[in-house]
Amino acid sequence: MAWSWRYYGAEGSGPAGQDLPAESFTSRGDAESWLGENWQELAEGGVNRVALLEGDKEVYAMSLEPVD
Repeated sequence: MAWSWRYYGAEGSGPAGQDLPAESFTSRGDAESWLGENWQELAEGGVNRVALLEGDKEVYAMSLEPVD
């Protein structure tokens, strides 16, 4: 099963008009490592929250917003 990320903007929907990567990974660890290396670029591109998917199933979601 392939692992991927779903991106959400401030209103909870996918960011409109963004050229976001549509990466697919063979393992959860690879997907999480990739996000660790690219989260700041995604946040700068308008992504506020991401969800990790295994196939079509959402495994978890998390914010890319800074914690005060």
